[in-house]
Amino acid sequence: MSFNPYPSPDEVTIGFLRLAVSAVVWNEQGQFLLHQRGDNGYWGLPGGGVEQGETIAAAVQREVWEETGYTIAITRLVGVYSDPEKFQVIQYPDGNVVHYVTVAFEATVTGGEATLCDETLAIAWVSPDALPEPFVPAHHIRLRDTLAHQEAAFF
Repeated sequence: MSFNPYPSPDEVTIGFLRLAVSAVVWNEQGQFLLHQRGDNGYWGLPGGGVEQGETIAAAVQREVWEETGYTIAITRLVGVYSDPEKFQVIQYPDGNVVHYVTVAFEATVTGGEATLCDETLAIAWVSPDALPEPFVPAHHIRLRDTLAHQEAAFF
């Protein structure tokens, strides 16, 4: 049986609650930025945990830069995602299980260049109809909500 990083919350004991951020980052060609995660090989939006003393805006800018090498300008709050039944619970190979409350933004790239790190195996600019697999399940929801162009944030 293979390891499932996105278990049902009924199947695991959640050990931590953590605030996180993610971004749908667009380029001038109408493509958005993805990275292939180093911990499980899934493709997804750049993002991660908010550090103590950090704003969510600074966190998403830092995370995008750390994971991809790009700098961004935030253009819109897409939504706040917390439903444990909708892939907000993540199990890590070390056994930790975290329930994330994630604030998702839309942004544009302002500079930088693709840079790999331990957290990132590959970087790609893709169109919404050409998602690579495997793709982080929760990020399907955030991308759908971004593409809806709803004025009010999703929650």
